[in-house]
Amino acid sequence: MSEGLYSMEAKDFDKTLDLTKIKPYGDTMNDGKVQMSFTLPVPCGAEAVEAAKLLMKKMGFENPSVVYYKELTPGFTFFNCYGSTQHTVDYTNIYVPKVESNVMDMYETDEFIKENIGRKVVIVGASTGTDAHTVGIDAIMNMKGYAGHYGLERYEMIEAYNLGSQVPNEELIAKGIELGADALIVSQTVTQKDVHIQNLTNLVELMEAEGLRDKMILVCGGARITHELAKELGYDAGFGMNTYADDVASFVVAEMVKKNNK
Repeated sequence: MSEGLYSMEAKDFDKTLDLTKIKPYGDTMNDGKVQMSFTLPVPCGAEAVEAAKLLMKKMGFENPSVVYYKELTPGFTFFNCYGSTQHTVDYTNIYVPKVESNVMDMYETDEFIKENIGRKVVIVGASTGTDAHTVGIDAIMNMKGYAGHYGLERYEMIEAYNLGSQVPNEELIAKGIELGADALIVSQTVTQKDVHIQNLTNLVELMEAEGLRDKMILVCGGARITHELAKELGYDAGFGMNTYADDVASFVVAEMVKKNNK
């Protein structure tokens, strides 16, 4: 195959882009093409395919098509569909609350702690409540870390304690008190029926009841967690997808210095 097919220049692409009227990009700019997957509780067959198309039309998609469908189990059919939307959003008018901190790597964070705090920072983390997942908390806490980012256990100036999963909120708080924690980190993966919100709220309420909320930095994280949600629930910060131990450690130590200087 000709090398030219792999090296299209920028001039070959449609540049009719208006950031005040953004819509999905599929094959060409502004075509509004969307890929959608869902399951319907109906038997697999022609009627099911038609139901999927009608549903996409009701969602506002034009020219809907089902490109793949399969019976999951009797009475349930899974679909991959395509359609085009005419709706747009004004990208220039979007504001998303974010964690405001200068992200430092492990070595920079260790030096920052030595220069500004002068002792090891104690951080206790866990997946709390009924959440049995450890991938998230391990990625932040464990020495090996994740995707080339070392976990907090590897930091010279951080004492990191990973309590694992299914840790009751009361136990996390008790361990934090026992170890003299500067910060508590909560990982939440299970989000069905907003169980993560209920659990995160409960932790804040317990800490407030014990007069501990202002004595420890409280951080939560997970795929469905945003900084905005975390702040609404009473946390100091929230970390979602594509964040690492660097982000968490940088925020915690900077927040400690900020609070000490007030």
